[in-house]
Amino acid sequence: MSVRERKERERANRHQLIVSTARELAESDGWDAVTTRRLAERIEYSQPVLYSHFRGKKEILGAVALEGFTELTGALRAAATKGPAGRATVAALARTYTGFATDNPALYDAMFSLDNGLPFAEESTPAPLQEAFGVLRDHLADHAHPDEPGLFVEAFWAALHGLVTLTRAGRLPAERLPDRLTLLVDRFVSR
Repeated sequence: MSVRERKERERANRHQLIVSTARELAESDGWDAVTTRRLAERIEYSQPVLYSHFRGKKEILGAVALEGFTELTGALRAAATKGPAGRATVAALARTYTGFATDNPALYDAMFSLDNGLPFAEESTPAPLQEAFGVLRDHLADHAHPDEPGLFVEAFWAALHGLVTLTRAGRLPAERLPDRLTLLVDRFVSR
């Protein structure tokens, strides 16, 4: 291994350490606790080293969000059955999405609630975001109007996000989330 390859590997490992540490801090203490000073102390590097990887917290949030979208995509793919996307598949996707948000509150916030600097619904949208949306689109397209499958999926996703947000905020009782998901799937899936 060359010196250059070793340095690149060390840089990649340090980058991942920053992202993982930010995520751990956010999950334990909230995103307000994630500061460059605290991260630098936790990873045992100076703040200038941290800034050589990220320009600030927003870029760190973006990196954490990208990780989250990759994980969400994997979870959604695992939940979806092969073949035609019937009611059971869409229900499994809805349960998986809300379960992911419930199990990873700080990660979900980095993905959807905080300013992470990532563009949504644009040509420049990063692949992990497109892939997560694509899993939903692939399994909901048969239930959408042929001219507007993207719009249909956006409405479904917005409904899931609303349920997650309102439930997490205590505005909707958490124990009724399964009933709400059943109602949502019944309204979106024709068969």
